[in-house]
This record gives sequence, C-alpha cells and structure tokens, in this order.
Amino acid sequence: MRFGVTGHRILPPSIVDCAVRHWTRVLPTGSRLHGVSNLADGADQLFAAHVLAAGGTLEVVLPCAGYAGSLIADDSRTRFEDLRRAAATVVTMPYPEPSDQAFLAAGQALVDRCDHLFAVWDGHPARGLGGTADVVAYAKECGRPITVLWVDGVVRV
Repeated sequence: MRFGVTGHRILPPSIVDCAVRHWTRVLPTGSRLHGVSNLADGADQLFAAHVLAAGGTLEVVLPCAGYAGSLIADDSRTRFEDLRRAAATVVTMPYPEPSDQAFLAAGQALVDRCDHLFAVWDGHPARGLGGTADVVAYAKECGRPITVLWVDGVVRV
C-alpha cells in the first residue's frame, strides 16, 4: 500500500504532534511502508522524514525543476535536499519553474501514485491553485481514501 500526503506549509506545533502520533500508530514500518510526497515545507517534509525514519521507501513528485528555490526557509531547502537524496524515486513534472499549475499537477500526480492520502489540512479552501484543498478535492474525485489530520480549534497562520 502506498501512502501520500498533502498539507499546509506552515504547521502549528499541535498539528505536527497530531500528525506524527497518527502516522506512528497507523503506518507499517520497514519495507512495507511506501510514502509519496511533493517535499514542500511543512506537512510534506514532515511525512517524508517519518517514512524514512520508519525504514520505509520514499517516492518524490516535484512540481518543477528548481523547486527548492520556492521553499520558505533555508532549513526547508536543506531538508528538501536531504530528503530528495534519500528518496528511492524522484519524478519531476514538466514545468520550467514553480507555478500554481505546476503545484496542482504535482499534487494530482501524487494522488495518482498513492492508495491512501493523508491531508494535514484545516478544511478551508486553498489559498492558491494547487493548494491542499485542491489536492483533497482531486483525491475525492478519484475515490481515494483520505484521512484528514487536524485539531479542532487550531487556527492556521
């Protein structure tokens, strides 16, 4: 079974804890764990690191060439490079630079490659094309099982 993730790029600490506790409880370990991530800041990198720490295999779907430059912080770019190097497979969508269309295409490709999607999502509409809500909507259209991980009352920045 292949597990994918979509989620917000900035996560409150309580959401990080919620997601990690859930993944630790429900995901297999070792070679039975196959995770798919776009490696964006926040939820994507958190999930990818969890997959690798649990001994699983990581598959990465990047929105475009030069994607690391679109990440929010220097430490996110460093984590991105480390996670990308540790991935068993890296697929780059055919977009020359970061764009909403590239983000949407990568999110849809991620859904197409997974059997179950985790959404670290507050349930609100996307703030731009290709955001978490758009990826969740696509997963619903595809009939993909989705687990939303969020804590009631926590507000996203």
